[in-house]
Amino acid sequence: MENKISEKMSLTDHLIELRKRLLWSFGIIFIIFIVCFYYADSLFYFLAKPLVDLFDVEKGQGFIYTALQEAFFTELKVAFFFALFFSFPFISIQIWKFIAPGLYSKEKIVFLPFLMGIPILFFIGGSLVYFFVAPTAWKFFLSYQNTSVSGGIPIRLEAKMGEYLSLMMRFIFAFGLAFQLPVILTLLTKTGIINSKSLIKFRKYSIVLAFLSAAFLTPPDPFSQLSLALPIIVLYEISIYLSKMIDKNKDKNDNDNDQ
Repeated sequence: MENKISEKMSLTDHLIELRKRLLWSFGIIFIIFIVCFYYADSLFYFLAKPLVDLFDVEKGQGFIYTALQEAFFTELKVAFFFALFFSFPFISIQIWKFIAPGLYSKEKIVFLPFLMGIPILFFIGGSLVYFFVAPTAWKFFLSYQNTSVSGGIPIRLEAKMGEYLSLMMRFIFAFGLAFQLPVILTLLTKTGIINSKSLIKFRKYSIVLAFLSAAFLTPPDPFSQLSLALPIIVLYEISIYLSKMIDKNKDKNDNDNDQ
């Protein structure tokens, strides 16, 4: 029978290995952060493009900052945000190197796809925000502008850099985390903590939680909330389907072992 390497390691060895992986991870984040900070202007423009495309640039509409340090700290946040994003594949490798020696071959086969699926699903969720949800939401909010002098009080958006960045990052993180639902629920099913029957039983509560989460994580407009709630519900149904497949495989393996 295959032995786990971690069983031969002492607590001190585990702590030394953990320290090594953490140092590598922080080092990678720091290096990428420096590079991202150098290109912070371009990276901020990338995040701001869905709104900039809707601005009346010819009349001088754009972003403002109202505190001396706001632009600087905004660029720091942008650099840190992209540093975490770009460094995640390297951090995943460090996580894998730390836990892999303590896993059996079958456990490695089970865990590795989940570790690879996390950044992919986060990227899909973030892309949905960037290319579809954010442009539509910003267009809705900008519809409240009134630039006509004859139509009453002129109202024009002058967006603050820091507030826009916080809103955009909140959007991206909300959708990115929501898209982790199949990974989490499927992994819990694999480990036997839950099964497809319990997920089906919890379905009606999951719908309520989806809308509550959307109301908490997104701006208070119906489109933004529906844009997050509906994908969560769809992802939950996908999780049920994947859990059913896992349960069938477990039952099949149990029957084979009994025979």
